[in-house]
Amino acid sequence: MLAVDVGGTTIKAEVVDGHGNVVASGAAQTPYGGEALVATRQLGYRLIEQAGQESNSPVSRACVIVPGLVDRSRGIGTLSANIGWHNLDLVSPLETAWKMPVFLDHDVTIAGWAEWQCGAGRGCDDMFFVALGTGVAAAIVAGGHLLRGGLGQGGEFGHVIVRPGGPRCGCGSHGCVEALCSAASIVRGYRELSGRQVSGAADVLELVPSDPVARWVWESALAALGDGLISVVNLLSPARIVVGGGLAEAKDALTRPLYDALHGLAGLVPVPAIVGAEHGTRAGLVGAALLAQRGAVED
Repeated sequence: MLAVDVGGTTIKAEVVDGHGNVVASGAAQTPYGGEALVATRQLGYRLIEQAGQESNSPVSRACVIVPGLVDRSRGIGTLSANIGWHNLDLVSPLETAWKMPVFLDHDVTIAGWAEWQCGAGRGCDDMFFVALGTGVAAAIVAGGHLLRGGLGQGGEFGHVIVRPGGPRCGCGSHGCVEALCSAASIVRGYRELSGRQVSGAADVLELVPSDPVARWVWESALAALGDGLISVVNLLSPARIVVGGGLAEAKDALTRPLYDALHGLAGLVPVPAIVGAEHGTRAGLVGAALLAQRGAVED
């Protein structure tokens, strides 16, 4: 199976055999707009060829997961604010290029599904998965079922407004969670306030002990995230919150203060355990490989 995770910054891909072993892997920078499809096609084709040379089992199915709004039935990326596409036909050109069936789904929905099926949410019937990366999104498991919502995907948590009148978000609103605590917003906030350049949110976190500006940006991001998550706790009462995406690599520096922040905000509903994603930044790829293998998302 070919699994492809088209992220706001990086396209990651793996070819996985029937036992979950990675046969080939690769990555490419995500171009803006429709060029992301070209980069996805080229990366996938290269790995299909590589896997064919190294394994006797040819790749027969693929799954591509993408951010934003997704029309799975028509194989279209409806809207991605971070990558900049609108109603982009993804499945048809990829099936033609790769000569195999291609499944399409929402990246964070599938990452959360993977963590629920075989990761940090295993055995938990009520789980909230939040991915903190270039953007912010979530997946919801309630009563032992993955919630899809009326648009076919639930969990646009990144566009919950927690700071009315705050920074402008890529969706057009102001003060969204994504505009305040995504990796991109943390980097942008630090650059604007300090006048110094950093390559990523990990650099900002590394500066926290010695740099008051970095400390303020990090703590402000966690406060905004906590304000968004306390609403989730009160509405859904999840038994577990699983944090994934690139920022989750901060581990205790993220989960401990986040738990403390929620504990300080909680009223009647208790704060659930907050844990890092077991599959880390590979959760989307793990889920995409599962979907390609099974042919459908299963509870």
